[in-house]
Amino acid sequence: MLDKTLITRSQDDIFEHLQEFIVAKQGEQVIGVSALHVYGSNLAEVRSLVVSPNAQRLGAGHQLVQACEVMAKQLGVTRIFALTYVDKFFIAQDYAVVAKESLPQKIWTVCIHCPKFSHCDEIAVSKAI
Repeated sequence: MLDKTLITRSQDDIFEHLQEFIVAKQGEQVIGVSALHVYGSNLAEVRSLVVSPNAQRLGAGHQLVQACEVMAKQLGVTRIFALTYVDKFFIAQDYAVVAKESLPQKIWTVCIHCPKFSHCDEIAVSKAI
């Protein structure tokens, strides 16, 4: 069953961005993933964050976001953001809700190709790192 929390990505798109992904495991089992997409020294995005339903509320999502933040800091990035339906999760990690229009790098390179572009209902969150 699919829900609206993740936008479907083609296999080619996944392969194109595979090196951006971080995996959370519990033993040998994958329990979550996220990706860090860097737009430049001033901006990076936490993307494709998902945690298995049976592993939620155990800290894996928080650890994945932290791993993205650490990677971004190591690269010298100064601001990180996400587009999400679960803004409270990010707000609990010191992100603030921002206008999507404040993210033109995302809007005009990625969002413009999304089928939901004209009616996007995701919430933009951001924080300085």
